[in-house]
Amino acid sequence: MGRKFVYRFAEGHKDMRSLLGGKGANLAEMTSIGLPVPQGFTITTEACNDYYDNGELIRSEILNEIDQALAALELEQGKRLGSDQDPLLVSVRSGAVFSMPGMMDTILNLGLNDTSVQGLIAATDNERFAYDSYRRFIQMFADVAIGIPKYKFEAILDQAKEAKGFTDDTQLTSQDLQEIVTAYKKIYLEETGKEFPQHPKEQLLLAIEAVFKSWNNPRAKVYRRLNDISHTLGTAVNIQAMVFGNMGENSGTGVAFTRSPSTGENHLFGEYLINAQGEDVVAGIRTPQSIDRLKEDLPEIYQEFVNITKLLEQHYHDMQDVEFTIEKGKLFMLQTRNGKRTAKAAIKIAVDQVKEGLITKEEAIMRIEPGQLEQLLHPAFDPNDLQKAQRLTGGLPASPGAACGQVYFHADDAVKEAKAGKEVLLVRQETSPEDIEGMVSAKGIITARGGMTSHAAVVARGMGKPCVAGCSQLQVDEVQKEITMGQVTIKEGDFLSIDGGTGAVYIGQIPMAATALDADFEEFMSWVDQERDMKVRSNADNPRDARKALEFGAEGIGLCRTEHMFFDEERIPLVREMIVADNLEDREKALEKLLPHQRGDFYDLFKALDGKSCTIRLLDPPLHEFLPHDKASIESLAGQLGMPTRMLEKRIQELAEFNPMLGHRGCRLAITYPEMYQMQARAIAQGAIQASQEGFTVAPEIMVPLVSIVDELRILRKLIAETVDQELEKAGVTMSYTIGTMIEIPRACVTADEIAKEADFFSFGTNDLTQMGFGFSRDDAGKFLGEYIEKGIFDKDPFQVLDQNGIGRLLGMAVKLGRETKPDLKMGICGEHGGEAATVGFCYQQGLNYVSCSPFRIPIAKLAAAQAKISKNGNAVSRDK
Repeated sequence: MGRKFVYRFAEGHKDMRSLLGGKGANLAEMTSIGLPVPQGFTITTEACNDYYDNGELIRSEILNEIDQALAALELEQGKRLGSDQDPLLVSVRSGAVFSMPGMMDTILNLGLNDTSVQGLIAATDNERFAYDSYRRFIQMFADVAIGIPKYKFEAILDQAKEAKGFTDDTQLTSQDLQEIVTAYKKIYLEETGKEFPQHPKEQLLLAIEAVFKSWNNPRAKVYRRLNDISHTLGTAVNIQAMVFGNMGENSGTGVAFTRSPSTGENHLFGEYLINAQGEDVVAGIRTPQSIDRLKEDLPEIYQEFVNITKLLEQHYHDMQDVEFTIEKGKLFMLQTRNGKRTAKAAIKIAVDQVKEGLITKEEAIMRIEPGQLEQLLHPAFDPNDLQKAQRLTGGLPASPGAACGQVYFHADDAVKEAKAGKEVLLVRQETSPEDIEGMVSAKGIITARGGMTSHAAVVARGMGKPCVAGCSQLQVDEVQKEITMGQVTIKEGDFLSIDGGTGAVYIGQIPMAATALDADFEEFMSWVDQERDMKVRSNADNPRDARKALEFGAEGIGLCRTEHMFFDEERIPLVREMIVADNLEDREKALEKLLPHQRGDFYDLFKALDGKSCTIRLLDPPLHEFLPHDKASIESLAGQLGMPTRMLEKRIQELAEFNPMLGHRGCRLAITYPEMYQMQARAIAQGAIQASQEGFTVAPEIMVPLVSIVDELRILRKLIAETVDQELEKAGVTMSYTIGTMIEIPRACVTADEIAKEADFFSFGTNDLTQMGFGFSRDDAGKFLGEYIEKGIFDKDPFQVLDQNGIGRLLGMAVKLGRETKPDLKMGICGEHGGEAATVGFCYQQGLNYVSCSPFRIPIAKLAAAQAKISKNGNAVSRDK
């Protein structure tokens, strides 16, 4: 076949991880630098994939290579598997390319049987140790290779201890352990109808197959999906000569990190157990000691261990997670890998290692996963309290962060209760722009319907508020003001807690953990800013959000959604008056009343930004979104407007649409009612003039949404420019401004060369582009997208992560065509994809000038932009998953 499927540790090195897996590559590397590693061999990831391709059978060629490697190991160790004189025993461990802690399976002490256990007794003069090892092997083998549940064996162990009044396994005598081995073999016979296998080669083959099969166990699949690890990589299998930590008081086993994985502090962090095997530590069967205690118990071993951990960190240039065993006063290293760590620790370690000269700033930037920063930027539950919490249901993780509060079902109630000092969660079937005040007042938002780019999701992310959307299992009754799910009923005023990062909803209150951005984070982000050359703006709809965005380092506003300014208590009646007007004169009267409010909005926004870019999107949503729909609210509005209820109902009916997202909205509104955009253009110009006269630098970017054909933009550009120029001339002010469009319709992408003739800039609205490109309603897609991901049709929700192969091609086409017309055409992305790391990298490759996202995602976008530049320049450093 030509391919080699089995490598001895002495034949490999750390750069072979795609073939040997992380564990095998690092065992080989530790061997090559002279560390005390029990020897063995690795069966490659390709052998695992071949096993699946071959109908879950190991080919004879691979079996021959395993036999040869085993024979070489027996020769090297001077021991034979299954011998009745000092037998060779091996561990069988999985070893995926990317670390998957606890996800796959391990078998220790393989090679023990009724004969070799006697050989182990003869070689060690320790009967108790030999039978302790045998009972562990039977349990692990039966569980991992055969599927007999662990608890059946644990019950026998517990009964034996209880009968003698023992509390620890170590108190059991040799005789006790022999009886336990007999009972374990009986369980094996009862469960399988076969005797426990006595032939070591049969044991080994079954164990290897078990590790291959564990690649596709449910928990491994879930872990890979959560951590973006490909399902096609396969796992390697490591066969390693056993060393024993359970041979008495001068033996032990432990796990340690070279730095704290929680805080990043530069000190050894770990645990060990005297007279134990490795699984005892990680399985939590016994309570271990701190690694510092080893200094007292075995001082020489401790010092040797410290020296090795320092050497490993210097060698790998990263914090290491190591496993070790001490056998009768001799230290052995069983594993090293880049250690998992919290976001806070990751930043501290990266910054410290740059200062220590271990890594460069570029390597530090590449080492942090952008998504990790979510942990630092949003509130989170205290992990200890979260473990005890009662989960009610789950929905879509629409906006990260944690929140708890009393539930209220109407925006007005949320506002009122929040003003009274209560912590509030707003619960709705789905939110609409009318709920904006309630959303502002709430600590978090739950919706029963809607997807990742629903109104609730987009607005919550913009505000930095946790949101769980699309909780389809919840029955939300907004009239009775209660939630039901099965037998559980949550009434208004009851407490819930939500995690917008996972989509979980919990009953009751869960305490929060403190979050704070420290000096290490500030320094790290300063390196990111020095490195990147793509701008990062923020989506913000008012001066408050703009100031928040500037605090996070935004370089301007990439999307200001003017409709969000209309929902203030003073303004919504004027907006509604304008909408229900059925003639131009009445509409213009209402718009004239709205003008001062809009002017004030823009004046405050320009002052807050003082020279930074500001892209203002003119009115986009369909008009019916601003109108009430329940009878009581309609009657109330009719009274305010002084018109008959029946007439108002008729007008609301006229404005209703079957598919409003594809209906009378965006630029189509202004083609029909040009006076709307005229008022907004006047307000922008007047606000800009007032700010500039007070010494602020202003250069408005006015954006026309939903353009699909160049003539729409040509007509509206002329209208906007004439309006702005009139205001500037009237004030005697000279000011530069630009007029561009939002590219969010597939037709706009394929005719971007024509549209570019009338546009000063393009801003890609990828939420709508995804919706229209796929033909999905983004509010309804939540009903089936989970199934699509589960069945592998999608890797990711396309409303969360840009579909580069389809929607990305449309974007790329628009960039190419637009710049063929205007080579310097400024382009950015303002859909929520603009804060997702993979999308930011894609936008960088396409040549976009900036990305825009919600304020809390700015550091994530900045980091992704810096990493994209480093990768493009060929300085990329691989990041362990």
